[in-house]
Amino acid sequence: MPSDPTRDRSDLLSLQTGDDSALNRLMARWERPLFAFAWRYVRNTTDARDLAVETFVKLHQQRTRLRPDTNLSAWLFTTLANLCHNHHRWRRRHPTVSLDAPDDGHGNGHAPPGPQADSPPAPDALEHKEALAALDQALIKLPPDLKTALLLHHFEAMPYREIGAITGCSERGVETRLYRARQALRAALEPILRETTVR
Repeated sequence: MPSDPTRDRSDLLSLQTGDDSALNRLMARWERPLFAFAWRYVRNTTDARDLAVETFVKLHQQRTRLRPDTNLSAWLFTTLANLCHNHHRWRRRHPTVSLDAPDDGHGNGHAPPGPQADSPPAPDALEHKEALAALDQALIKLPPDLKTALLLHHFEAMPYREIGAITGCSERGVETRLYRARQALRAALEPILRETTVR
C-alpha cells in the first residue's frame, strides 16, 4: 500500500496548479494497488486496467474540485469501488463469453501451466482448484458493500478507519461488514469443505 499522504497532497496541489506531470507521479504510485483491487473485484485483467485508468481520468477531471487536504487514497479507492460496482452491475445485465485465455490470478491474462495431457491432475490439486473456484464465486456474489470492505481489509491491509472513509460508514460498521462477509463466504464454502472432509 503506497500510502504517503504528504506526497499525495503535494502532487495533488501541483496537479491543481497545472503541473500535469504530477498525475504521472500519482499514477506511478497508485496504479498497481488500484489495478489489484479492480482485478479482485471484476476478475478480468482488461476491465481492471480500464477501471484503474478511468479512476485517474476522473481524478484529472475533478482535480480543481478537491480540497487540498483530501485523503487521496480514500478518494481513489472510493471512486474505483463505485466504478467497479457499476461495471459489475452492467456485466450482469450484459453477459458475454470472454475469448481471452483464463486469468492466472496475478493479472497476467493467461492461465498457469497445467499438467501434461497424458497425466491426470492429483486429487489434492483438484480439491484445491474446486475450493478456489468456489471461493471466487462466493466473492463475486457478495454484496458490493461487503465485498469492498473485505478486499480493502484483506488485500490492501487498510485499517478500519480508512475503509470507513471509503465506504462511508463507521469503524464499527466496517467491523460488522467484515463479519458478515466472512460469514457469507463460510456458508458458501461449507458444502465444499464438508465434501473434502468426507473424502
